[in-house]
Amino acid sequence: MDIFWIIIGAILILIGIIGSILPALPGTPIAYAGLLSLKLHSTANLNLTTSLLLWLAFFVLLITVLDYYLPIWGTQKFGGSKYGKWGSTVGLILGVFTPILGPLSFLIGPFVGAFIGELIGGNNKEMALRSAWGSFIGFLGGTLGKVFMCFVLLFFFIK
Repeated sequence: MDIFWIIIGAILILIGIIGSILPALPGTPIAYAGLLSLKLHSTANLNLTTSLLLWLAFFVLLITVLDYYLPIWGTQKFGGSKYGKWGSTVGLILGVFTPILGPLSFLIGPFVGAFIGELIGGNNKEMALRSAWGSFIGFLGGTLGKVFMCFVLLFFFIK
């Protein structure tokens, strides 16, 4: 029975790693579920203490919240408006579901969306580009945080 839960946990962590790159899936919570399933269902002697699991859950939650907030923060920090924030969100969704440029669409989507949103909002091209750059930096920061956290979870899974 342990083999079954090890396989389930490994699949969930792999889906979590993929989901940490693709914005359509909540990668870090899925990867955490893989680690948690191993702890709850395995009879093996694991070094996953309740305290460690709670700390990991805290960081998973923190990174999940930051992932949604960072592109908005980046857009605002670089002088963007609500049009840029909405454009970034729409661009992210369109980038995921209409992969025109393949896997790069979800990276370029928030940037292009924020740029177009700022242009619609009446900003000049220079200001729109600056806002789009902030959105991209925020999106990249959130994605890197999720990937890092998933690999931390993978480390504890393998250990």
